[in-house]
Amino acid sequence: MLEHVDFTKGNGLIPVIVQDAVTNRVLMLGYMNEEALRTTEERGLVTFYSRSRQRLWTKGETSGNYLTVRNMLVDCDQDTILIKAVPSGPVCHLGHDTCFDEPNDPDTMAGSEFLYYLEEVIHDRQEHPVEGSYTNHLFSRGINKIAQKVGEEAVELVIEAKDNNKDLFLGEAADLLYHVLVLLAQKNIRLNEVVEVLKGRHSR
Repeated sequence: MLEHVDFTKGNGLIPVIVQDAVTNRVLMLGYMNEEALRTTEERGLVTFYSRSRQRLWTKGETSGNYLTVRNMLVDCDQDTILIKAVPSGPVCHLGHDTCFDEPNDPDTMAGSEFLYYLEEVIHDRQEHPVEGSYTNHLFSRGINKIAQKVGEEAVELVIEAKDNNKDLFLGEAADLLYHVLVLLAQKNIRLNEVVEVLKGRHSR
């Protein structure tokens, strides 16, 4: 990426915006020089240049709350970088989730927002497998087994619909939604594409 970045405008430094790769929440702003960018690319951990200490520092080197890089983008003027990363803990040195004191907790999300968050978690597991993950277990079994699991969950939801146990019904509905999201990911289809179909039908 070094060859695509113009460090001359900022006297050797460029601003770097860090965004949560899963929730899309803006986490912090820092600065990089060429060495910091090179180190970030090589290690896969966000590393900045400290203007006050005049040295490189990897985010989390003291706290252990690292930022693991998922993707890096350069803006149209080639003088700003957007890094999408996964935080391993609070980002702000004051203990907040973000340096802007915004919550980055899925439990605070609205219903529809959480569904899109869950979709991102599933896609992140698909691209970066985690040992022991049930989602990765499903992906390893392939499309036929995933589709079969969706069918099983749908049948279980129908069965619970005939009874009056709301908690069990909600549990089966949640299971079905989750497995449908896994199936969509396996088919390389985004939830928003399904929503667009629903919008089209709604307008008729």
